[in-house]
Amino acid sequence: MNDESEFHADRTQQISFAAVAQAVPPQSGGAEVIEVAAYRGDTHFEREVIEKLAAAAARSVPGVAELGGDVARFFNTVLDKVGLDKVGDATRGVSAKVDGVEVDLTVVLCLRAGEVVSEVTTEVRSRVIEAVERYGVQVNNCTVKVDDILMPE
Repeated sequence: MNDESEFHADRTQQISFAAVAQAVPPQSGGAEVIEVAAYRGDTHFEREVIEKLAAAAARSVPGVAELGGDVARFFNTVLDKVGLDKVGDATRGVSAKVDGVEVDLTVVLCLRAGEVVSEVTTEVRSRVIEAVERYGVQVNNCTVKVDDILMPE
């Protein structure tokens, strides 16, 4: 990755898609204008969008108790107690590094006790990659880190 695509806390990363084909101006109005408009301009995804997609996919895997490391989960507990229980939940536990239309993802999670780690992490990786690539982005790497195990009470 070049220096431009590295994570910088002071700015938002974007993914850009170039137009699929050269726009050919229609000879008349009507439906042709709509068809040609699909090929004009670029599409941009904010880094947070990719992180939300990946987080939702990871949460859907049986055996994943929570997303995020110890510190993120601690702050979430504090926010829950003061009534801000939805703040930061959408992207917690997932970070994305963007380089054009290529993405490197890291997913940090807490497993339920008794789960087979390799099975859960493989399924998380598979679902995350599938969910993100459905939007036309190429996932180069998806690292899954098991931060903790949730023991039954």
